[in-house]
Amino acid sequence: MAGRVIVAMSGGVDSSVAALRLLRAGHEVQGLYMSNWEEDEEGYCASAEDFQDARRVCEELGIPLHRVSFARQYRDQVFAHFLEEYAAGRTPNPDVLCNREIKFGACLEYARRLGAERFATGHYARVEQRLDGVRLLRAADRGKDQTYFLHAVGQEALAMTLFPIGDLQKSEVREIARAAGLPVFAKRDSTGICFIGERPFRRFLENYLPAQPGRIETDAGERIGEHAGLMFYTLGQRAGLGLGGRRGARDAPWYVAAKDLARNVLVVVQETHHPLLMSGGFTAGPLRWIAGAPPAGRFDCRVQVRYRQAAEPCSVVMTDPGAVEVVLGRAQRAVTPGQYAVFYDGEACLGGGVIVAAEPAAHSAGARAAVV
Repeated sequence: MAGRVIVAMSGGVDSSVAALRLLRAGHEVQGLYMSNWEEDEEGYCASAEDFQDARRVCEELGIPLHRVSFARQYRDQVFAHFLEEYAAGRTPNPDVLCNREIKFGACLEYARRLGAERFATGHYARVEQRLDGVRLLRAADRGKDQTYFLHAVGQEALAMTLFPIGDLQKSEVREIARAAGLPVFAKRDSTGICFIGERPFRRFLENYLPAQPGRIETDAGERIGEHAGLMFYTLGQRAGLGLGGRRGARDAPWYVAAKDLARNVLVVVQETHHPLLMSGGFTAGPLRWIAGAPPAGRFDCRVQVRYRQAAEPCSVVMTDPGAVEVVLGRAQRAVTPGQYAVFYDGEACLGGGVIVAAEPAAHSAGARAAVV
């Protein structure tokens, strides 16, 4: 009999099949359901329903289910940062911090206290144990690959972690669950962040940060409208600007191109690939590397500047131990401060960091010739 594995059970099909596969492999399996948000008077967060689904799955599998709340840690280590970033005009991604600090931090440590020899989740990713350490590899299902959100998890946590569905396609996961009679085989995948759930994002954010309305201007400085608060907009955004049907304007959609925090002005343009929306490079930091340190010197690799994007060729230069300058092989649209840049060498995730500032494409055209 293999050792005890604690599986982080979310109530979804992925973690359920992860537990099932570990059982079939001969492990002693126990489930652990964690809740990170406890204030939801309007019922937008589905945590209670998810826990009941996790309980039903564990009963079907015949394994115990533990329950723990990390709400305090989540507020201190993830949500506080989320608010700070929005207040500063950036667009954060709390899933990365949640993985590093909560799922593979507080939750993994709690699993150890439950006697776990290994920890498992339903993430679409793979780990490879090597003599020089652990590598984080992309999942077999590239459309579901979640290494982007796992890039900040350290060596010690990865060495203890199993990703039992990383070699499967999502369709295979659902079929395994259906054939095993698991009650969540057809459950819809969760989207977004639990503390926001299905509620309007603007209404949620206004509960924590005061809105500061201001001017909307074109790139030529013409005032054409009013924004509700810079924190409610992100670069490249098209919907929700309220600028349709302006007299004298071309019949074309408007896009958010920049945020002028000093003047509290939202700058918009009408071309999808307007020069203000295109970046030839960016700076990022602080950085976290899967191997514990970056490749030596200047190096070429591929980078994702958002989750739903193909990795693009780039050249990376370390400017100090915690930051990089990145030159892109071709200009990218809406490179957004606050989001994460994650670096890849083939299937291996190298690490990544927060985008600090984007550089207009024209400024780095000459440097791009060196990028493979």
